Amino acid sequence: MPSDIDFMRFALREAEDAFNEDEVPVGAVVVINNEFVASAHNKRESCFDPTAHAEIIALREAARKIENWRLSDATLYVTKEPCIMCAGAMVNARLGRLVYGCGDTKGGAVRSLYQLLSDKRLNHQVEVVSGVLEEECAALLKRFFQSRR
Repeated sequence: MPSDIDFMRFALREAEDAFNEDEVPVGAVVVINNEFVASAHNKRESCFDPTAHAEIIALREAARKIENWRLSDATLYVTKEPCIMCAGAMVNARLGRLVYGCGDTKGGAVRSLYQLLSDKRLNHQVEVVSGVLEEECAALLKRFFQSRR
């Protein structure tokens, strides 16, 4: 049976695709019952869309495929801690579980700056696992931003 590390490796492949397309290298994979449902990477630059984050694209694709906006049985694997927009989408999708690689001290909305997915004032909380392949995820982001300077 595939593990969180195995699925995160697929998200990292998506992030590498983003890197090769000059997008911020973040990748995401949605899994339900150990089956791939959707995958995506950042496309803000190529789509001229501020909402085209890997997580949003993957959640939309997964909901379309299962024909249900409620993703309570799904796990989202993403290489970087989600932002406020993406964390909000996870709450609204009733996501069951989030697994992410590295934190984001500048914009993370899961643990670093905000804790949206565990906020009891909201109508849904998401189970969170962090630090899966953290070094690999962080290294790809670092390499991207170093190449831009």
